[in-house]
Amino acid sequence: MKEIKFVDVGEGITEGHIQKWLVKDGANVKEDQAIVQVETDKAVVSVPAPIDGIVKIVVKEDSTVHLGDTVCFVGTADELKAATLGTTSAPQQKPVQQKQAQAPAQQAKPAEIMAAPSVRKLARDLGVDLKSIKGTGPEGRIIENDIRAAAGQASKQAAPPMKFSETLEQKHDEEIERVPMSMTRKAIARNMEESWKIPRATHMDLINATELWNLVKKEKDKMKERDIHLTFLPFIIKALVQALKDNPHFNASYDHETQEIIVKKYYNIGLAAESEDGLKVVVIKGADGKSIAQIAKDIQTLAKKVKDRTITIDEMKDTTITITNIGSLGGGFLAVPMINPPDVAIIGIMSIRDWVFDQDRKAALGKVLPFTITFDHRVVDGAEAVKLGNALIGYLEDPEFLEMLG
Repeated sequence: MKEIKFVDVGEGITEGHIQKWLVKDGANVKEDQAIVQVETDKAVVSVPAPIDGIVKIVVKEDSTVHLGDTVCFVGTADELKAATLGTTSAPQQKPVQQKQAQAPAQQAKPAEIMAAPSVRKLARDLGVDLKSIKGTGPEGRIIENDIRAAAGQASKQAAPPMKFSETLEQKHDEEIERVPMSMTRKAIARNMEESWKIPRATHMDLINATELWNLVKKEKDKMKERDIHLTFLPFIIKALVQALKDNPHFNASYDHETQEIIVKKYYNIGLAAESEDGLKVVVIKGADGKSIAQIAKDIQTLAKKVKDRTITIDEMKDTTITITNIGSLGGGFLAVPMINPPDVAIIGIMSIRDWVFDQDRKAALGKVLPFTITFDHRVVDGAEAVKLGNALIGYLEDPEFLEMLG
């Protein structure tokens, strides 16, 4: 029999949320068959069965689990029955012969308390006696909600004097809503707190995107025949990679402990992607070695995985720089996005719009693309940001460079 626990799935994750059981309690499963989806603050992870057997679920859907918590057992019917009773399948030892002539009267054996280690720790932290709790989990198992409910009852009985702010909140209790943060939202909050510690500055500029606009318009139908939705973003990614080769300190991270700049020789471009529960960053890995068509296809695939909540941790890590495509949402002329640690910079791409250019002292109508570069001022200075911006402008305004990519 195997006990399936929530283990570290990477990136130092210590908490998960049982999103969906893919099999029913008591179902027969095969080795490596996905049995449960666990949502972490990074992604949704499918946990496979380690052996053939029957599944015994011990944690319900929509429950929070911590590192080391048991979520289910997989084994034979006899093994699962033993596990439910709190015993193991190991052979029982023979009772030791008592020296006393007369055995004592039969003693009542206390009922075993079924609770995960994290639940026991929570009970200790909140001062709740597990013996006084009636578990609402499977087979009477005590779960986190049982502990918190008991702790809440105790706190109500010995509540301290109410503060003025609490009085106001109670007064407007029917007019407020407390919305629990999702695991993704909690992760975003932590990352943004880390990002806010970075001393940053922002450079803003404009790209004459007329040639880019015309090229995408020309190539769009050809790509559609290959089931590829072509946008401006793949061209921007390729131009950014080239600009980073000219300005390598932006394709880097900062090691605070050693006070070194870690310049990266690979180009993993992070893309901020909107999801139902908050922003996620997906990664186009090895972007320098990919064609426009392949990058466009990768963007489609990753966007669908974010929407379907099947994106993996590996597909969201190891960025070297990040792009946030604000223009895809249809708003904003200029914006200052937050740096995605440990990146040195983030590129904000706005909406392409009509623009009147001065061409040989005559007004010429074209397309303009505003962008921003928000950067870690410990690593690079404003002058370097201008150089990166000028390089990006140069590549995206160069018809020969764009035609080569197209």
